[in-house]
Amino acid sequence: MIELEEAREFIFNHCSKLSIDEVEISKSRGLVLADTVISNDDVPPFPNTAMDGYAVRALDTEHAPVELKVTGTLPAGKVPDLKVGPDEAVRIMTGAVIPEGADAVVMVEKTKDVENGSSVIVEETVKNGNFIRQPGEDFVKGSELFNSGTLIGAAHIGVFATIGLEKVTVFKRPVVGVMSTGDELVQGSSQLKPGQIRDSNRHSIKALLEEIGAETIDLGLIPDDEKAIESALLSAVEKCDAVVTSGGVSMGDFDYVKVVLDRLGEMKWMQVAIKPAKPLAFGLLNGVPIFGLPGNPVSAMVSFELFMRPALLKMMGYEQIWRPCVKAKATTPLKRRKDGKVHFARVTLTRKEDSYEVTLLEGQGSHQLAAMANAQGLAVLPNGEGVEKGDFVEVLQLTEPEID
Repeated sequence: MIELEEAREFIFNHCSKLSIDEVEISKSRGLVLADTVISNDDVPPFPNTAMDGYAVRALDTEHAPVELKVTGTLPAGKVPDLKVGPDEAVRIMTGAVIPEGADAVVMVEKTKDVENGSSVIVEETVKNGNFIRQPGEDFVKGSELFNSGTLIGAAHIGVFATIGLEKVTVFKRPVVGVMSTGDELVQGSSQLKPGQIRDSNRHSIKALLEEIGAETIDLGLIPDDEKAIESALLSAVEKCDAVVTSGGVSMGDFDYVKVVLDRLGEMKWMQVAIKPAKPLAFGLLNGVPIFGLPGNPVSAMVSFELFMRPALLKMMGYEQIWRPCVKAKATTPLKRRKDGKVHFARVTLTRKEDSYEVTLLEGQGSHQLAAMANAQGLAVLPNGEGVEKGDFVEVLQLTEPEID
């Protein structure tokens, strides 16, 4: 067996960043910038009001409450064609340009209209600049907004739109081919025959890939046949940035994936000192990374989390490629036996006010997918006897924890 970190190092050393691409900003969420973004404008580009209210001279409100003459109304998007003089006010809507002569805005809630709206009573004294957004207050033209390596989120896209960017340069969204192999596998709702099981791995792995923003190609179910497997793999590497197979990576007589990849690619077949997900294959076929995950459904998902997910995030240009880890107090014993492996136990994770608690789920077999579905995390149990109730354990966080 080899250690977890050795397996990771081997994989990461063979997974390079993908090429860069220019994409529309609406399609950039979850991708990583490959170039620095520089502002094309001052934002805001002109002084404008942050509130609905009245544009005034701050000096005229010094002895509030005061009555001011209303000389007009300014909606957003209109160029001001009037000025604010002594003892005057202009009705103004949020986002509108501050008219000449005004140096403050009184919010409408602090005013009262008089008669037919020809004047207004200002009920509070305001200072120069009150509720006025100044040009360049957010950022100025020529400033570096986001560096290469920035993970794009919704607010970044809002900034891109604000400065008039229609496209940004990013590391590519990977195209990943997903296949399952095995004569025992079927799909759909038809009645199972003796010896058959429904394929779940292809669906769960595709969902995990889509979670990180990868584009997936469903390569389907491939029978235990050398020619079929070879044809599927060679076709996949022509159109994919990575390929993942499920099943056929152990040492059985009918593990044809191993036979084909040994012949066609540069592969390393590993027995990693972890449980579940001990068998793992990785290598290159025509320069394309091939991930061979184990066939048991929990093993396939854990293997994805430990190896494939961080490797793909590295290829996508992510700086943070790891799931978050937290320390949590065990509410139940997390027992295990010494076997030279690191165990990853499926657990629920609950967030208290200033701490976390973790509970072992029933059904820890590598074939028992229900516990994986209910898990918020994987408790990391080093070689030994496990963790007693009340002890703290490191937990790899898969989803947001429950809040108590």
